Amino acid sequence: MAVLLVDVANVVGARPDGWWRDRAGAATRLLDRLAGLAGSTVPGPDGQELPGTRVVAVVEGRARDVPAPDGVAVVRAPGSGDDALATTAAELAGAGEEVLVVTADRGLRARLPGGIAVTGPGWLLAELDRRTA
Repeated sequence: MAVLLVDVANVVGARPDGWWRDRAGAATRLLDRLAGLAGSTVPGPDGQELPGTRVVAVVEGRARDVPAPDGVAVVRAPGSGDDALATTAAELAGAGEEVLVVTADRGLRARLPGGIAVTGPGWLLAELDRRTA
């Protein structure tokens, strides 16, 4: 099983679709779409399959109180979303989980423990689009 650890704010911000007018609504829509990945096999960004995917999403700021759909574990950052994501990644990796972090944030990427795979929002959004096409 692989854990897909999603930087929700970063993924939402990757598409200029008006998300800034309703950050919580945009986060909710993304979480609902992510729920469709839970437990499924996802083709990874490197072409290798990620079987039985578990989805963990980090939310922050105005999106902190959005509902968590079935199949998505939501980490509600009390402060910095980057801090919460880096801590969660370290905990998952320390527990022996295979983790794929989705973020384009270079500063956050540099803070992740060694050996954790990282991909950008484009891969995730393309996969979600493919599933809803």
